[in-house]
Amino acid sequence: MVTRCAWAEHEELRDYHDLEWGVPEHDDHRLFELLTLEGAQAGLSWLIVLRRRAGYRAAFADFDPSVVARYTPSDVERLATEADVVRHRGKIGSTVSNAGALLDLHAAGDRLDTLLWSFVGGRPRQHDWSAGEGLPASTPESAAMSKELKRRGFRFVGPTTCYALMQAAGLVNDHHPTCFRAAELAPRGTA
Repeated sequence: MVTRCAWAEHEELRDYHDLEWGVPEHDDHRLFELLTLEGAQAGLSWLIVLRRRAGYRAAFADFDPSVVARYTPSDVERLATEADVVRHRGKIGSTVSNAGALLDLHAAGDRLDTLLWSFVGGRPRQHDWSAGEGLPASTPESAAMSKELKRRGFRFVGPTTCYALMQAAGLVNDHHPTCFRAAELAPRGTA
């Protein structure tokens, strides 16, 4: 019997948990996808967004920022009527503006990868479960990340969304200590 984080016991979440969540990600394209999906998830369950991931990939040109940044207000309105994405104009519009912010970041010679990972010193952090308090909704690092992303023109990137991004992209290893993935993803010297 494999022990997983409690949230991953739902059948539809298992593959995501077992193969993706918490794996260190450094590809800007994939990080843009995670940033978009975590922003879409705000106020909803992750399962709702995960079920729509294929729809998001289709709606947002497989998260190609050079294509998405050219979407118009009429594209936002069209997408707000599609069932394959979360029909929230603000969240859809933020994906378009975030694509532009990502292109601006690249034009300045920066990478989203470098920016995001700078908040954890370039290596994953291991959550300390010993206090028994459970996972935080945000951290000082996610608050600082949120502030910097907003300064650079990104939207729907509050501290809670940034912390969820940090978890998903492996900047922090928040697998429960009894989960089989906890040791597999533990930063060297912490397992």
